[in-house]
Amino acid sequence: MGLISGILMGLIFGISLMAGWRHMMRYRSTKRIAKAADIKVLGALNRDDLKKICGDNYPEWISFPVYEQVKWLNKQLSKLWPSIAEAASAVIKESVEPLLEEYRPPGITSLKFSKLSLGTVAPKIEGIRVQSLKKGQITMDIDFRWGGDPSIILGVEAALVASIPIQLKDLQVFTVIRVIFQLAEEIPCISAVVVALLSEPKPRIDYTLKAVGGSLTAIPGISDMIDDTVNTIVTDTLQWPHRIVVPIGGIPVDTSELELKPEGKLTVTVVKANDLKNMEMIGKSDPYVVVHIRPLFKVKTKVIDNNLNPVWNQTFELIAEDRETQALTVEVLNHFLCFDQDIGQDKRLGIAKFRLIELEPEIPKEVTLSLLASLDTLKVKDKKDRGNCTIKLLYHKFSKEEQLIALEEEKRILEERKRLKEAGVIGSTMDALDGAASLVGSGVGLVGSGVGAGVGIVGSGLGAVGSGLSKAGKFMGRTFTGHSNKRSGSSTPVNSIQENGGAKPLQ
Repeated sequence: MGLISGILMGLIFGISLMAGWRHMMRYRSTKRIAKAADIKVLGALNRDDLKKICGDNYPEWISFPVYEQVKWLNKQLSKLWPSIAEAASAVIKESVEPLLEEYRPPGITSLKFSKLSLGTVAPKIEGIRVQSLKKGQITMDIDFRWGGDPSIILGVEAALVASIPIQLKDLQVFTVIRVIFQLAEEIPCISAVVVALLSEPKPRIDYTLKAVGGSLTAIPGISDMIDDTVNTIVTDTLQWPHRIVVPIGGIPVDTSELELKPEGKLTVTVVKANDLKNMEMIGKSDPYVVVHIRPLFKVKTKVIDNNLNPVWNQTFELIAEDRETQALTVEVLNHFLCFDQDIGQDKRLGIAKFRLIELEPEIPKEVTLSLLASLDTLKVKDKKDRGNCTIKLLYHKFSKEEQLIALEEEKRILEERKRLKEAGVIGSTMDALDGAASLVGSGVGLVGSGVGAGVGIVGSGLGAVGSGLSKAGKFMGRTFTGHSNKRSGSSTPVNSIQENGGAKPLQ
């Protein structure tokens, strides 16, 4: 009996022990799951949520880093920088110098690198974040900082002025670079890379200009010209939604889906301006308005003589590539009348921006914009009121067919400018804004470009009929520089030369 009772007691004790162990493990597992759920919920809270929960006991040392630190990458970049700098200097000179020539302002006849070296100080990457993981794509944002010691000297020439070497000193770059990797199924597994600078936060490129062996006053306004050229190149070629698409790996690939495409048409009516600043010693300012989304496609109103409260009521059409990130720039200028057009420069009365995201497609909107001395508020010293400008806006989203037509017309315009530049009719692409080529038209009125053909734009409502170059015989043999002395009522690209050769505004 003792043996049997011992066995039974042992079984009962063993079973009880196993049941207790199992219950304890289940309890611990339940607690772990509950704790993990609490941590997950806690991890979803942001800084403001935690402050509400903790109140005055909120620890200030808690941070929510958006970017992952990459100290290892900066270490390797410092080691590789001498080789990278040498190779990058050649690439930058080869790719940026044509842009300097293309975007140089009319007051400058030549703008090239005399010397370009990136120095010995490597850039620093503050952090990297993976913004999105789409099928076939990886989007990465890189917080990029560079306060280096480059040696950059620009050779600047203007009419009647010998070449002046101008050095860019104390160069600093602060920006966020967006890199999109297009994935492929074959090694190296990446078929193309898209590179752009994010518009928010706005890229900062700080530097000071110093004339080498001369004075910046030799060319009036040279500092502002170079600043505007650098800003235009960055805005119009590098800043998102604009981007650089680079096929890699030697694999034939269609990059058309990665490239920037027209998204819609913005109809702009410049109505009037009020209480403008007077820039004339005798009489009043002679204002006109320049509007653009991209600096390469500027259009202007007629000049109103001797009036600080002008009324234009002129309508233009402009292409928009990305309504979410792009903005309309409205600049009011005072027409400068001078016999030597290479010396005179029109003075800004005021400037303003309007974000396209504030527009609803197909719903007209009228806004009155307060004019500022500069869009860079840090550089504004004159805080006086500069008046306002009233405009009417209507945004139309393109269909697939309209998008393709607008893209082809935009390419045709740029190709025609290139041909005119090679023929010596215009000095740079920006000179085409002087109306010499009658190319920009009223925005997406998208002037037709067939020489002598006067190709019309489309019957799809993309804009007014282009004048093409059917009237080229009127001005092909003439040289156009500087600003116009004529104040015609036609609405041509910036600083139009001829009265009737440019694109007409929509009435």
